[in-house]
Amino acid sequence: MLKLVSGLFSVFFALEAAATSFPQSVDGQALPSLAPMLETTMPSVVNIATSGTVVERSPLFKDPFFQHFFNTPKMQSEHRRTGLGSGVILDAKNGYIVTNHHVIEQADNIVVTLSDSRKFSAQIIGVDQRADLAVIQIKAKQLNAISLADSSKLRVGDFVVAIGNPFGLGQTVTSGIVSALGRSGLGIEDYEDFIQTDASINPGNSGGALVNLRGELIGINTAIVGPNGGSVGIGFAIPINMAREIIMQLIEFGGMKRGYIGFRVRNINHDLAQVFVLKNHNGVVVTQVEKGSPAQKAGLRIGDVITAVNAVNVKDATDVRNLIGVSRVGQKLQIDLLRNNKVKRIHTKIIEVRVPKRQGESFVKQLADAEFALVEEPRQESKGETVIIVNAIDEVGVAASWGLYKGDIIRAINKIAVRDFDQMEAAIATSSRGLLLNVERENRILHIFIR
Repeated sequence: MLKLVSGLFSVFFALEAAATSFPQSVDGQALPSLAPMLETTMPSVVNIATSGTVVERSPLFKDPFFQHFFNTPKMQSEHRRTGLGSGVILDAKNGYIVTNHHVIEQADNIVVTLSDSRKFSAQIIGVDQRADLAVIQIKAKQLNAISLADSSKLRVGDFVVAIGNPFGLGQTVTSGIVSALGRSGLGIEDYEDFIQTDASINPGNSGGALVNLRGELIGINTAIVGPNGGSVGIGFAIPINMAREIIMQLIEFGGMKRGYIGFRVRNINHDLAQVFVLKNHNGVVVTQVEKGSPAQKAGLRIGDVITAVNAVNVKDATDVRNLIGVSRVGQKLQIDLLRNNKVKRIHTKIIEVRVPKRQGESFVKQLADAEFALVEEPRQESKGETVIIVNAIDEVGVAASWGLYKGDIIRAINKIAVRDFDQMEAAIATSSRGLLLNVERENRILHIFIR
């Protein structure tokens, strides 16, 4: 036994001696370390804990068939839900912190913990669900705001560091590289232009910082792809250049005021590239220009190939949608395009989107307690079509008693597909005995008959 203990001490002292002999520098240069950068950057990243009351209704109540014919009671239950996430201090003077919308969604209590363990209650300043961003505010002194980088200068292979609160463990740092840029079509958000990274991002990292080796913010960590919600080296962050204008509007208006120009486009495939004599597939072709829109007034035509917006090259329709979607109402846009193989440049201005609304009583008395709105088709594969949604409804009114819900998408009336108010009015007129509504709710298709 004594020999064994003696042997262990010998090994321990040998290892200690070896460790002290490790070089502290090479050729007079200190070994590289992220520690100096992190010492100044980590105080800008916070942990966020939320709680809120969630009301859940019986699934049967959501089915109009069971609700009406079986007199299903409006069973509902309430329970407290807690959540964890991260945030980044952008404004030390005013205490503004950016995070993901899904981190603070349905929260009535938000507690921010700083890197020095101080805790503060936060209030919501503004949210943009479509881009999954939110700004919250704390009343605190001696805060450390992070510096912002230009995310357009990122390259695949650049080293990055993710800072956040994975699994509620507390502030944690992981490192990796930029794996890809411009990731979209994932169905995570309405506006997608993600930075993909292999730096470990896990539940709780949402809203945290993705920084470069200078400690500058390049993105807001948002989502992962992996089994069981764990990291497998595929994480996504919202580029700070995309988030910047949204954040400014959330602080100024409490929400995002999106505008439009009034045209639709499609991606260029091999056949279209040959038709337009293009060297590559970059750019988009204009397929529709709305009458009286800023696009028409600026001279945009069907068949024009858009190659850049505000000097930013566009590869596909997603690029165009993102560039316009995060721009401020009233902002002027410079559009570069090809027309008949000639380079042209036009200028236009983004105008505010006004959502057309109409009271149900203007259609038929059975819908008098509902308000309808014309909005953009929410499906990712849509090409800018509109749909009719139930914008508001009296829960004790006639339509609600037959099972119509706020947020329902009206797909058809009396077996006739509808996408605007004129079509809705014409479909209602085809029958005087009642209304057969085909609605989409929570990705389910339901039939509702209103007498």
